[in-house]
Amino acid sequence: MIIITGGAGFIGSALVGTLNKRGRSDLLVVDKLDHDEKEHNLSALKYEQLIDGAGFRKGLKEGLFDQEKVEAVFHLAAITSTIERDWALFEDINIDFTQEVVRWCVDRAVRCVYISSGATYGDGSEGYSDDHDLFDRLKPLNDYGRSKLLVDIWARDGGYLDQVVGIRYFNVFGPNEYHKGAMRSVIAKKFEQMQKDGVIELYKSNNEKFGDGEQKRDFIYVKDAVDATVHFLDNKQACGVFNVGTGVARTWNDVARAMFKAAGRKVEIKYIDLPEELKDQYQDFTQAEITKLRGVGFQKPFMTIEEAISDYVKNYLMKHIHYS
Repeated sequence: MIIITGGAGFIGSALVGTLNKRGRSDLLVVDKLDHDEKEHNLSALKYEQLIDGAGFRKGLKEGLFDQEKVEAVFHLAAITSTIERDWALFEDINIDFTQEVVRWCVDRAVRCVYISSGATYGDGSEGYSDDHDLFDRLKPLNDYGRSKLLVDIWARDGGYLDQVVGIRYFNVFGPNEYHKGAMRSVIAKKFEQMQKDGVIELYKSNNEKFGDGEQKRDFIYVKDAVDATVHFLDNKQACGVFNVGTGVARTWNDVARAMFKAAGRKVEIKYIDLPEELKDQYQDFTQAEITKLRGVGFQKPFMTIEEAISDYVKNYLMKHIHYS
């Protein structure tokens, strides 16, 4: 059995789908179907059981799961909002829950892959290396990133990173994200604006190093992100924290132009002021250092932003299909 927490969510449901394609349906999905889109995410997928997070955590504590039947745990459940201000919520779900899963797996020699985040790198002033020795220098810009970094530090200092994998996703986008609402990717949200108004609004630069719309991010399609994640099921010898991004930063203007091209529309970009509440936590540049990921054998080429957006727009968004 493989356990996927957060398995009805964005990357989690895409992971379930990929495992199904590999012939695996012996899956325990941990999640709560509290949104119609999350139900859609799982509707065509095969799994043995669905339980909520509270029931799963209780089961871990009470010994209800037979470790001899569990091959791996992919722990994706998390509070992912970058604007959430309730630190107690981050402590409970992102920190305590993750520590419970990691301890359970390590104590029973079960393969464990938990999810960290590219948000741990903050403004990028310390670079984007996933070297464990650099963790203490990082300064996340929000509580979400801080909660993820604290787990990475805990796992390193406790020796757990010698036995488990932590994955730092960068800007993931693609089908199965519609339940996220305001936390959907900008690509999903701007598609609706493009279709309705024929224009895409991008933020003006708040940094003299970048022109308007020339801020850069490392965008990775969810299909690529999941393939990199599943690699750690195939390569059980690889341990530690790994960046999962393309290793190539692209501008928001590139993103907008790719969206217009995929939809067969004329490019119309409008630049608007960056909201005050985002000025202290806006990332002008992100780019994953993926030497470690390549070093443990994941050699699949990543889709370019143009290829990924073309697939997302033409095969999902324009067809009003929100899930794969």
